[in-house]
Amino acid sequence: MTHRTRPPSRICPACDGFASAAITLGGRDHRGHLRTITAHCPACHGTGTARTTRAREGARA
Repeated sequence: MTHRTRPPSRICPACDGFASAAITLGGRDHRGHLRTITAHCPACHGTGTARTTRAREGARA
């Protein structure tokens, strides 16, 4: 029986799949909640996956 290979992973090389991060701003609001902002990876726009690039047939270099 042959061993099946998995397709190549599409994980973003810039963020290694961790596309968003919650960053605390320090302190708390008037309700006692931590104030945070969300930062997204600029390369994959927060999806965590990279685009697949296909070589076009007949494309000139």
